[in-house]
Amino acid sequence: MIYSGQQISLLTRYLLRNKMGGRKRSPLVLILEPTLRCNLSCAGCPRVREYKHNSDEMLTADQCLAAIDEVGAPVVCLTGGEPLIHPQIDDMVKRILARKQFLYFATNGLLLKDFLTKFSPTPYLNFVVHVDGLAQTHDRITDCEGAFETVIEAIQAAKRAGFRVYTNTTIFKGTDLEETKQLFALLTELKVNGIMIIPAYGYNTVEDDMFLSQQEINNIFQSLYELRHRFKFYSIPKYLQFAAGEVELKCTPWANPTLSPLGWRQPCYVLTDGYCKSYSELMEQTEWERYGHGNDPRCSSCFNHGSFETSALIEAAKSLPDLWEMVRWVLFS
Repeated sequence: MIYSGQQISLLTRYLLRNKMGGRKRSPLVLILEPTLRCNLSCAGCPRVREYKHNSDEMLTADQCLAAIDEVGAPVVCLTGGEPLIHPQIDDMVKRILARKQFLYFATNGLLLKDFLTKFSPTPYLNFVVHVDGLAQTHDRITDCEGAFETVIEAIQAAKRAGFRVYTNTTIFKGTDLEETKQLFALLTELKVNGIMIIPAYGYNTVEDDMFLSQQEINNIFQSLYELRHRFKFYSIPKYLQFAAGEVELKCTPWANPTLSPLGWRQPCYVLTDGYCKSYSELMEQTEWERYGHGNDPRCSSCFNHGSFETSALIEAAKSLPDLWEMVRWVLFS
């Protein structure tokens, strides 16, 4: 999740309002997967395998807007699948932005350049483009020759047009950290608004030889955390410390309810034990205490940034030093 000063203020007010109102669980980000289709078949992506028999199903714009109203989360993330494939995506985005809802548009970037002409830059629209390495590495992971060049051109076009652009890089087993540093240097030259790094934790729908163990994640992120003054990372500092093994955080799986054409994923974005027909069913009938590190073995290597960054935000609000660190990070990074 990406935080600006305006968003930190919004989220803080949101959490306090819900706490004072006695609401035990306050989702921060509604994740919408309007389409299950994708124009890539990336090596580490669970969705392309999980949804292979349902790839033609889609959510309508009306269904997405109804979900936004029902959940009431201050932030919306459009992902998939590749959301730019959706035939109603223009209307969907316009209607979300008309509500002054913070929108994060996750995309592989292949269709982004042509999409830019349909919109004007606004602080509420943020593109999050996936880039997993330099040309040879990114093209191999996406199984698409020339994908890296297309993505870089899209980022450059978006920045020239004045849009907010963030990137998302997954660290897999065998990732060359020197190459990763070169990638971050390039993205910094392109003046992206922020760089997100996430560890490749295991999914049961993908072969696990490319995923990192918890100890491997801790070791790699100890090195990456040292780069925080050199590159503009946008993950909350405490989340990066968590990935480096320096602090403990509990998972908040309810923080990012996820709606796909198949229903509400239960329990979370990562695990699918089933689908609920409504958001209220998801919240009321999910045994949340069954999940998380130390509860469900499938959660042991999970470092999902959405769930744990919510935990980091909640924990930071309890400590003045941690709160100041987050404020300083927002204002001066």
